[in-house]
Amino acid sequence: MDVTFLLNGETVQVDADPTRTLLDWLREDRALCGTKEGCNEGDCGACTVMVTDERGPKALNACILFLPQLHGKAVRTVEGISGPDGTLHPVQKAMVDHHGSQCGFCTPGFIASMATAHLQGRTDHDDVLAGNLCRCTGYAPIVRAAIAAEASPSPEWMRDAAPQVASQPYTPDSLDQLADWYAANPDATLVAGATDVGLWVTKQLRDLPSVAFLNRCADLREITVGAENIHFGAAVTMTEALAVLREYHPSYAEMVRRYGSEQVRNAATIGGNIANGSPIGDNPPALIALGATLHLRHGSQTRDLPIADFFIAYGKQDRQPGELVTGVTIPKSAPDLRCYKVSKRFDQDISAVCGCFNIAVVGGTVTSARIAFGGMAGTPLRAASVEGALIDQPWTPETVAKAAAQFSSDYTPMSDMRASAAYRLRIAENLLHRYFAETTGQATSVLEVTP
Repeated sequence: MDVTFLLNGETVQVDADPTRTLLDWLREDRALCGTKEGCNEGDCGACTVMVTDERGPKALNACILFLPQLHGKAVRTVEGISGPDGTLHPVQKAMVDHHGSQCGFCTPGFIASMATAHLQGRTDHDDVLAGNLCRCTGYAPIVRAAIAAEASPSPEWMRDAAPQVASQPYTPDSLDQLADWYAANPDATLVAGATDVGLWVTKQLRDLPSVAFLNRCADLREITVGAENIHFGAAVTMTEALAVLREYHPSYAEMVRRYGSEQVRNAATIGGNIANGSPIGDNPPALIALGATLHLRHGSQTRDLPIADFFIAYGKQDRQPGELVTGVTIPKSAPDLRCYKVSKRFDQDISAVCGCFNIAVVGGTVTSARIAFGGMAGTPLRAASVEGALIDQPWTPETVAKAAAQFSSDYTPMSDMRASAAYRLRIAENLLHRYFAETTGQATSVLEVTP
């Protein structure tokens, strides 16, 4: 597969294996070894690079980024963050001045993340750096360095313009092209952000003989905010979704802020998180609680269904061979929605339990309830018995306590390395109590409660 992109300001053309990662190519073919291999699964940030396309620069993990995803884009590794004459970038100088590095293994990834954020004008350094792990220096001097660099202008050499390239069968430019190709190649793997598929290659060592990349399909990246609904195209990244959700669904947005890391959110797509059918994906519980509508397409045929009906059993979804998820539509307003992510680490961790509640109370009585969980069954699943125990009942602690006892009727969770079955059930019960407390004016978030 022919791939053309800019690398540290110079055009490169690569005859690429479709599932060769940028990290491997940089280190093995270009001897650019500043980009480090740590976890090789998108968790540690040691391999962070800056990638620029028509929507601007973003930080991405090179270890789970396939070369064809770079077609028509610009890449800067740590070697290209200093100037052509060796002049240090402001964040590099600040890291030196503030003693932000010890062993240095993680430093190139920090520099790439910080330089990208600096170019974007961002100052939310804790969020920016949550996906870069440091076990030597600690974050305080690194964050001080990021703050110190804020006022410095971004160097001109960082402002790459992505090259113009032609589309290819495996990198279609439109949904029409993709749908026709996928209908004719139903056994192929569709790759959007590769935050999941990338691990199939790097960890499971799978061969993917037929692959198509969705990142150039402009009509799959559209967000439409209407009078009553919001539509997300399947290839909308979680970073792009987060910007919209912050305005209309702040609790959902706060959960998304903890969804992976900056680098993962910049790659992961809302459609990919749905289509893979993971029982611990964080989006489906929120979408089910919102009563979202899922959109699918096979060739020229389209269909819609409630997203709750999409998940049939573990590893099985209501999607036919050659049929793809094209987007999802949610209500624009849902003031009663609350989303809770419970994980061992606050940031950048897989949920042990993710619970989303959308309960309407009118005149002190529950008039409707949609409750959905991930991590509690083989699929994301509604809590039908709990909902039934709430509807038409007074919104009181007594009602909540009785309804919470029904979680064991709705779910039979498993025990694994993240949590025991008993813990998961107890957490589900506690989250319903938390929802009641929060919606009746009590402070419940660890971000709000102060000594």
